[in-house]
Amino acid sequence: MKTKVLVLLLLILSVQLFGERKTIEGDLKIAGGTAHLKFMKTLSKGLMKDNPNLRISIEGGGSGVGIKKVGENLVDIGNSGRDLKQSEIETYGLIPHKIAIDGIAIIVNNTNKINDLSFEQIQLIFSGEITNWKDVGGEDKNINLYSRDSESGTRKTFVKLALKKGKISQEAIIVNSNGNMKTAVSQDEHGIGYMSVGYLDKSIKGVAIEGIKPTLESVKNGSYKIQRYLYSITKGQPTGTTKTFLDLLLSEKGQKIISDYHFIPVK
Repeated sequence: MKTKVLVLLLLILSVQLFGERKTIEGDLKIAGGTAHLKFMKTLSKGLMKDNPNLRISIEGGGSGVGIKKVGENLVDIGNSGRDLKQSEIETYGLIPHKIAIDGIAIIVNNTNKINDLSFEQIQLIFSGEITNWKDVGGEDKNINLYSRDSESGTRKTFVKLALKKGKISQEAIIVNSNGNMKTAVSQDEHGIGYMSVGYLDKSIKGVAIEGIKPTLESVKNGSYKIQRYLYSITKGQPTGTTKTFLDLLLSEKGQKIISDYHFIPVK
């Protein structure tokens, strides 16, 4: 009996000190950049488990899709792997929230003996001027190019930083996500593409650029130059469930989940 009374008193004291725990309910819609998908789905799963009346939907589509959808009030959060244009900020009243740092790796099949490329070689390969691996020290085999679509923030950052705003050949095979890029090149012995460093694993080879390998450490210390912020974008200042989700994303727990998926936390 004394134990039950003590527990009840502790519960009352806890409510007095910290307030009653509030549950979150309603719908939260998120869309956009595919680099965000893995850690956001993990975070959402845990949040919905703690809040049974909360429904969170997350889809990809690329940074351009996320920016447009949040701007047109079709989603609550638009994920982006590129900076907002001034016109997008002015047209929609968008606010970017930095949540992580990411690198973009050049990838080839594990059977490819190429381990290092220069910026010039990368630019010539993706423009279509170099079409055979033997011209960059590989086998006498045709190069199969893979690229992201025009809505991809990964593509825009890659073109800006790796290709110095050069062109990507129209012969490139277009894939619509980081995950699909990894799958495509891992199944093509002569393929080359690019994707988020956070998606690198043993199924694919990340190529060094002028001696610098695409790793979390090289991105973090700045020696690997093809890197960008990952953003979650809201239309105006976030409120309600949207703010709760973003606060959790930037909390110690959320940043730990981001780190677990091989992205660099901003905090």
